[in-house]
Amino acid sequence: MRTLTIAPLGLRAALVAGAIAAVVLALPAQAKPAPKPGPAAAPAGPKGPTLDRIKANQAIRLGYRTDARPFSFKDGSGNPSGYSVALCRNVATAIQQALGLQKMDVTWVPVDVMQRFQAVQQGGVDIFCGADTRTIARIQDVTFSLPIYPGGIGAMVRSDAPARLVQVLSNKPRTEPVWRASAGQLLTAQTFTVVEGTTAQPWLAGKLSTFQLQANVVTAKTYDEGLLALLDRKSNVFFADRAILLDYAQRQTPKGQLTVIDRNFTYETYSLTMARGDGELRVIVDRTLARFYATPAFWSLYEQWFGAPDAAEKAFFAWTALPE
Repeated sequence: MRTLTIAPLGLRAALVAGAIAAVVLALPAQAKPAPKPGPAAAPAGPKGPTLDRIKANQAIRLGYRTDARPFSFKDGSGNPSGYSVALCRNVATAIQQALGLQKMDVTWVPVDVMQRFQAVQQGGVDIFCGADTRTIARIQDVTFSLPIYPGGIGAMVRSDAPARLVQVLSNKPRTEPVWRASAGQLLTAQTFTVVEGTTAQPWLAGKLSTFQLQANVVTAKTYDEGLLALLDRKSNVFFADRAILLDYAQRQTPKGQLTVIDRNFTYETYSLTMARGDGELRVIVDRTLARFYATPAFWSLYEQWFGAPDAAEKAFFAWTALPE
């Protein structure tokens, strides 16, 4: 006969509870419902010391030279004008859009040649809209945009300058008898003018030192002062940016008093200037320039100030513009 054993009630309850727990543990876990996403955070936008200041003030300060036509100058109405000024107007619009500002005041600050980099460093201006050469010495203090122009140092003389002086400056072969004054003797007898604080000043000093020439050098504080020294016969040769000299020669009254030597003594690229360590600002500036270079509006602006571009100038901007 089989014997049926019945467990006590407490023990049966424990066994049932254990069995249920085992079944529950064996079931796959159900994932908790994901929380509903909240509203997307607004993008922070470009940051940096200069951009933060511009955004906080809803204003930008653009520096410019008053006497560096065709790059930047004060026109007859007292307003900033020129090629670099026009480029900076485009840049200012791009900065306003990048910062999401409905309104942004633009203040133009005239800056002299000796104070321009200091003004950028100290925040007196946010961008300097001139025609400054990027050099090793200068990039220790400021940073530069993409090149805006292929420039270089040129020379201007009075139209009645000795033919031999023009020949020497042009680096053309001599045609007169060998007993005439040598190039060194001729140059030593001249008075040269350069604008203080420009690349023409150290370049000329280096050339005179290399060739051991003792020519007299006079520094001018402005381009107008240098041109006046030439016209007043206080100087024989004015070394300066060739584009500025050509522009002045075309506008001179009466015509024909001054002549620009048909030669570039150096090859330099000019840029807009900004404070160091402000990479986000430079990205906006460079992007704006690169995009503008690919438009018909840019070439209209270029032709307005420098005449129709040749193949080399077109190639320069094609190589200069960075791809996106």
